[in-house]
Amino acid sequence: MIVYQGHEGAYSHLACKHVFPDKEARACSSFRAAMEEVEQGKAELAMIPLENSTAGRVEEIYRLIPKMSLFIIEEHFESVNHCLMAPDGATKDSIKTVYSHPQALAQCNEHIRQLGYNPVATLDTAGAALQVSQSGKTDAAAIASSLAAELYQLNIVEQGFQDQSGNTTRFIILSHEQNLPPLEPGVAYITSLLFKVRNIPAALYKALGGFATNGVNLVKLESYMPGGTLNASQFHVDLEGHINSRQLQLALEELNFFAEDVRILGTYRAHPARASRSFHD
Repeated sequence: MIVYQGHEGAYSHLACKHVFPDKEARACSSFRAAMEEVEQGKAELAMIPLENSTAGRVEEIYRLIPKMSLFIIEEHFESVNHCLMAPDGATKDSIKTVYSHPQALAQCNEHIRQLGYNPVATLDTAGAALQVSQSGKTDAAAIASSLAAELYQLNIVEQGFQDQSGNTTRFIILSHEQNLPPLEPGVAYITSLLFKVRNIPAALYKALGGFATNGVNLVKLESYMPGGTLNASQFHVDLEGHINSRQLQLALEELNFFAEDVRILGTYRAHPARASRSFHD
């Protein structure tokens, strides 16, 4: 079983269906609840969105991962096609308020502004569709997937409602068990890790220097203050390479001189989308 946050028809649900079509997918009320299901052995995997090419990172996930004993075993890039949907009788002109997850609202912000709609945040996109469906009001609409429109019997007012084409969400697949792939020549891998540095001058520069000197490319660096303290920073890093490669082993040796609480989150195959498209925060 694989779990995800949101209602049936959420983009996380779609990602589950695309990656694991034969697995049972079950909805959870929150990201934390989904991750705890895996941590407690009630589910095998969790499909968790980490960042979007238009709206940026899902900050809550970066704060939850250090608190969980979970591993990243795979990544998935899901193309997002937002639909503006409403009950029977609604038109673009009759709609006054649009409901969706904050990330989806951000990804459609320019269209919402141009149409003069009032955006209202909800816990997830499919939940917004369910809410609008139950209300039956012709002045209310939701932004969600076509699957949500089908499940909750809403009419699609406009396909491709997002502001930018090529809108993509990167998901990580979390497991309680580490599933390290074999190191194979010619295969692209991503290794994700966490570490902390002391709040001293050039601490981060020194911690990352080993990656540069050993030819290891950093593809993502996220920072935040853990535990409400302002005395130390925690970093989430995605690197190109396999944890068992010589270059990465040497780089990690240097990292350990200048960082503390280094934790490997996982090594996994790079998704083909990395080679075929540009993906930025």
